[in-house]
Amino acid sequence: QVQPVESGGGLVQPGGSRRLSCAASGSILGIGAMGWHRQAPGIQRERELVASIGAGGDTYYTDSVKGRFTISRDNAKNTVYLQMNSLKPEDTGVYSCYIEDSVSHTVSWGQGTQVTVFS
Repeated sequence: QVQPVESGGGLVQPGGSRRLSCAASGSILGIGAMGWHRQAPGIQRERELVASIGAGGDTYYTDSVKGRFTISRDNAKNTVYLQMNSLKPEDTGVYSCYIEDSVSHTVSWGQGTQVTVFS
């Protein structure tokens, strides 16, 4: 079973940058889509898809991060990255990565990493 592990969260001031990483470990036959969701603080805030990248490199970004965030992947390292620039307070939240097993199509989630943008 694939186990994603995130890193790179922390505190950052508005306008700053942060790079998140998510490395997959475990029994990996092949990796399909990879991506990042985030859940903003507050009761009943839904988790939203921030960015994703397919096995072929096709990408998706939610409108609020277009032009500021960049998702990339290193297939040799089974790792997906999220480069976040020009951060805003509304980017605050728990960022969780997901990785799809390309053989079983099972999706595995990481535990999440907190990103806090404060002034």
